[in-house]
Amino acid sequence: MTKQTILAVDDEARVLQLLRTTLQLAGYHVLTAGDGLEGLQIAQQPGVDLVLLDLGLPGLNGFDVLVRLRQVSDIPVIIITAWEEEDNKVRGLELGADDYLTKPFGRRELLARIQAVMRRYHPEPRPAAAGVFESGHLRVDLGKRQVMVAGSEVHLTPTEYGLLAEFISHPGRVLLHSYLLSTVWGPEYREDVTILRASIYRLRQKIETDSTHPQIIRSEPGVGYLLIQLSNSPQ
Repeated sequence: MTKQTILAVDDEARVLQLLRTTLQLAGYHVLTAGDGLEGLQIAQQPGVDLVLLDLGLPGLNGFDVLVRLRQVSDIPVIIITAWEEEDNKVRGLELGADDYLTKPFGRRELLARIQAVMRRYHPEPRPAAAGVFESGHLRVDLGKRQVMVAGSEVHLTPTEYGLLAEFISHPGRVLLHSYLLSTVWGPEYREDVTILRASIYRLRQKIETDSTHPQIIRSEPGVGYLLIQLSNSPQ
């Protein structure tokens, strides 16, 4: 089996060395970058499977790198940072990061998060759902995994599509936070409501006519979310 390649972007040499050693012992091929611009350039090269991205980088900080990277790529990104503020975590996730680790973190936690993110991007093959789901301006061809909004195709990340597909499988039913996290992310994420809220935020921006007043994915505060099947808009 070909080794997966992980890019670690951090301005601390000792952190990069620790990540390199840990990941190589786990069987990964490792690339490193010491600043945001270099990291952005390497992340866009063929063959990189996942990025570990520090936020406090010189030049382009981690948020800037993430914004630019998401304009051209869906490569999985895990933020690693010493910044503990919840606002930074939420901002990173809403900008498109797949996960977030606060330094210092343990070897097992790091490897578990990498494996979980990779699992979402490369799920086990299973029979594809068939049929077409429509709600207002949203049309999802489940067989083709094609999402259309007002007649234009919209690209979803694997996690965003998995989340939407789960809603489509249970229209009109309130899906609990813990259920969505366990099903889409994995049981180790069962309590991580922050990552769920950030993903719902990104999904709404892509499929709702007005994401500030969502009509398709509704919230049940403190409980979960449900998908509303609206009547089709007139052509």
